[in-house]
Amino acid sequence: MRYRILGRTGLRISTVAFGAGPVSGLMTGHDHVAQTAAMKRAVGLGINWIDTAPGYGQGRSETNIGRTLAEINARESLQVATKVRLAPDQLSNIPHAIRVSVETSLQRLGLRAVTLLQLHNGLTARRDDEPFSITPHDVLGAGGVLEAFQELRRSGLVRHIGLTGTGQAAEMREVVCSGGFDTIQVPYHLLNPTAGREAPDDSADCDYGNIIADCAGLNMGVFAIRVFAGGALLGQEPSGHTLTTPFFPLALYLRDRERADRLASTGSLKEKALRFVLDDSRVHSAIIGFGSAEQLEEVAGLVDRA
Repeated sequence: MRYRILGRTGLRISTVAFGAGPVSGLMTGHDHVAQTAAMKRAVGLGINWIDTAPGYGQGRSETNIGRTLAEINARESLQVATKVRLAPDQLSNIPHAIRVSVETSLQRLGLRAVTLLQLHNGLTARRDDEPFSITPHDVLGAGGVLEAFQELRRSGLVRHIGLTGTGQAAEMREVVCSGGFDTIQVPYHLLNPTAGREAPDDSADCDYGNIIADCAGLNMGVFAIRVFAGGALLGQEPSGHTLTTPFFPLALYLRDRERADRLASTGSLKEKALRFVLDDSRVHSAIIGFGSAEQLEEVAGLVDRA
């Protein structure tokens, strides 16, 4: 396994992170034997970062991670990142909602603190311009997300604070350039590289505004997410999550799958997709949703060859 320093956090993290979300379904499911085997193999391969969220399986991901880390005695081997997503009815008291969410996450995870807490809402000019999106003022204003995150850091419940880079490019840039956050995780893949380069004028994709360049200038840690476009770059059928989510919906998946099928004639898209992300030195780790220990072995082999 290879490692990079996560921006100004100074943390040495594996270039592949264990994504515990609902697309792969492993950590949101009920197969405890497979979950334990995968986590144990991740540690053995040198992966030292796991990414989760309260919304992944309505808390099951965090609960299963907590149980598995205890079973294999890996609380000291893995850094854990989780998130907070604010619902519209929680925006009248953001600090309270965030503290309750984090305390509940820590209970599920069986941890006294998480390495990284990330905002899970997208950022847009107006609230709910996109599902669950909030504004830069909600983040940076008095009584907003940044103040609440900073208070949790002072109290020792979180060590570092970050963003999920979705929403509208100008609003993402405003929050990033505030300098208040240590990391970002942002969609970045072969089919939509706009988080790391300027979008062509005729692009129909969501434009992430070359936000990685801004993050690099601020020495922020950068995680790439949706590295395989939710499975489209692997030729998979849409996951159950893709059929229901408002965030990366089925219509997007089907468009990505069609484009991926055209690219597939040029060779293995799995290796190309991983190389595309990890060849960008501004990206510190690729968060990948693993469905089994065998998938961990395969990706680790690709990293070793990169």
